[in-house]
Amino acid sequence: MSEDPSHSQDHSQDHSQDFVTLKDERSGKSTRLPVLYGSQGSPVLDIATLHAEFGYYTFDPGYGATGSCASAITFINGSEGVLMHRGYDISELAEQSDYLEVCYLLLNADLPNKTQKDEFFQTIRNHTMLHDQMQYFFRGFRRDAHPMAIMVAVVGALSAFYHDSLDIQDEEQRKLASIRMVAKMPTIAAQVYKYAIGQPFVSPRNDLGYVENFLNMTFSVPAEAYHADPAVVRALEQIFILHADHEQNASTSTVRLAGSSGANPFACIAAGISSLWGPAHGGANEAVLNMLEDMEETSRIPEFLARAKDKDDPFRLMGFGHRVYKNYDPRAAVLRKCLESVLISKGVEREPLFERARALEKAALEDAYFVERKLFPNVDFYSGILLRAMGFPTSMFTVLFALARTVGWVAQWREMVEDPSSRIGRPRQLYRGRTKRPFVPLEQRKS
Repeated sequence: MSEDPSHSQDHSQDHSQDFVTLKDERSGKSTRLPVLYGSQGSPVLDIATLHAEFGYYTFDPGYGATGSCASAITFINGSEGVLMHRGYDISELAEQSDYLEVCYLLLNADLPNKTQKDEFFQTIRNHTMLHDQMQYFFRGFRRDAHPMAIMVAVVGALSAFYHDSLDIQDEEQRKLASIRMVAKMPTIAAQVYKYAIGQPFVSPRNDLGYVENFLNMTFSVPAEAYHADPAVVRALEQIFILHADHEQNASTSTVRLAGSSGANPFACIAAGISSLWGPAHGGANEAVLNMLEDMEETSRIPEFLARAKDKDDPFRLMGFGHRVYKNYDPRAAVLRKCLESVLISKGVEREPLFERARALEKAALEDAYFVERKLFPNVDFYSGILLRAMGFPTSMFTVLFALARTVGWVAQWREMVEDPSSRIGRPRQLYRGRTKRPFVPLEQRKS
């Protein structure tokens, strides 16, 4: 099959008649496939009629070159290291905004004015508590259960407690489910932590901000007052913003695929949490910590770099490179500043893991092997060190990721449900199994 690229390349013109002509060399047939353009990013070839025209499906393992949907929420330019939500640069949002404001942006397409922000914040506060019977649900788990195992189950179980927000065809119920997910996720995450360490649950407080309330539910105890470090509050606020959404990643695609069947929103978010739990997705920052601890001293950096370049060594340099970014991940730069501010606030003059991380980053960025392959630090490189400095155990890292990403999942789910062109997800396959063969009765099968 050959391609005729003789279609308009002038992106300032009307593209309604842009096509790519494909010719099947096997049959001699040709067809014209429409070229679709977004407001930014690479054009997309509409192959919806390809099977009807030629009898072919496309083969794209991991969907790395396939546009699964049209979205107006998040834009990534991996070559330039750009991440934007609704047109706003992630660095500006992290520096100048707060997490609930970003939540409003993702859910409503624009930043709120003062009145809208106050009303949104008040609505979130009105839904932070969990149904009282859910405490009995927690008690069914072993104390040593992984926090993500509990979170998956509890979030999925919300559908058994909040029946008035399960009708996905009702716009008001969709909005209510969205608010409940954003509001209750910090409470769930904090209770997951408290259950694991055997401490009593702490109820949410409406006089505290979103992040400060989460820290209070996580680290306070009835016996004494708790005051969150402002540097920690601000750093965690920025972590949440940086993880709020990231286009059609594995967990978001899982949420959309589950939602395409008409599943209720709580089940869809639980599916996303399950996908995030995978070490290749949400667990990479813990792998970075393990690597830095194994390094022991900065003097061993050349050894680790050499191992990473050895094609016969299975070792990988964790926290470097990204499926999308082929430049410095903009989120990594923000997290490095956050880590510095938290360590200063806590009076930590020397943090060995941070020193190794900075030295490793410098060495890798000066090494032609990593530069040529565009292996730059990603969001996971500093986030694990930062979360540990805040007092979170590694078992909670992915839980925090899920907490922050919930609003992105919800926004993507709502966009999909409200898209009139949305269809149930049904990927195709390249079958390489046995062809039809006769059934052999048990007594005739060879031993």
